[in-house]
Amino acid sequence: MLRLLGILFTALLAIATAIAVWPQFFRLEQTFPFAQIVAARGVVLGALLLIAMLSLLLLFARPLRGFAASVLIVALLGAGATGAIGMSRGFGGDTLPAATESSVRVLSWNTAGEVVPAETIARQILDSGADVVALPETTEAVGEQIAIMLRAQGHPMWVHNVQYKPDVVDGPKSWQTTVLVSPDMGEYSVIESSTDGTSNTAQVPSVVLMPIDGTGPTIVAVHAVAPRREEMGQWRSDLQWIADQCPQGDVILAGDFNATIDHMASLGTGGGDLGYCRDAASRTGNGFSGTWPSSLPELLSAPIDHVMASQNWTPTGSSVIGDAAGSDHRGLVVQLEPAG
Repeated sequence: MLRLLGILFTALLAIATAIAVWPQFFRLEQTFPFAQIVAARGVVLGALLLIAMLSLLLLFARPLRGFAASVLIVALLGAGATGAIGMSRGFGGDTLPAATESSVRVLSWNTAGEVVPAETIARQILDSGADVVALPETTEAVGEQIAIMLRAQGHPMWVHNVQYKPDVVDGPKSWQTTVLVSPDMGEYSVIESSTDGTSNTAQVPSVVLMPIDGTGPTIVAVHAVAPRREEMGQWRSDLQWIADQCPQGDVILAGDFNATIDHMASLGTGGGDLGYCRDAASRTGNGFSGTWPSSLPELLSAPIDHVMASQNWTPTGSSVIGDAAGSDHRGLVVQLEPAG
């Protein structure tokens, strides 16, 4: 009877491990609770290594030796697969090369409302030399303060904003998303369907910017709803909307996607991770570096903040900002070069 229970437990552990490591194979990457589990691959890796260590100890108990060995094999296979995925995406590093005349630097940072002072955001923009800055949960007023500070430092930027329910006095800061764009990128305007919400993420706003003269990339500052159990349907809808913003063409996506590239497995087209857009961090050695929550080490948190670009851009470097300055998200800076 105990032998049968051991075999059953090992089989269930093998199935659970397979789902946790690669839920895409079972088409469960956007299903509760597997979506939440795969978001924290570092935690999954740690749990599998802990199971492996415990099973090693059980090997010393002769009656449990066969059971312990089978559990050890499953745990090591799962940990090895997770580690291999981490190696392919990158465990982190400051890989930003020197800026060039043609390069574009994009900063994405969910600043958690007014938790991060405008001065701190402006300093980070200057330090990173950002040309495009996506700031979910940053108000237009704070964006204007940042722009004034940057102009005084010789780094002018235009401010764009979308706010849901502007008639609500002192509404949640998550109802606003602000984008700053360097004049060197050209002149941009927010498209009307983004402003009035007829085509947008549903509960927290994204900003779609189009170049006025038609020259330059479409810029989308992303903020998708979090995948809480009661919001899973809306979360999936938001991800589909974001994917639709990157058809073939010239597009840059940046912001708080509330999703890792694992969650996007069914939404990529033509070699892209989301629509035709490709994730920059996972192609420049930072794909495993988590951005949320900032209270946990990078390897134990979830990489849900992204910069993505269509295939006419080549990511040449990325860097996760270690100091979250009080926000629950770390920032991400990416350098892009025109392809070819």
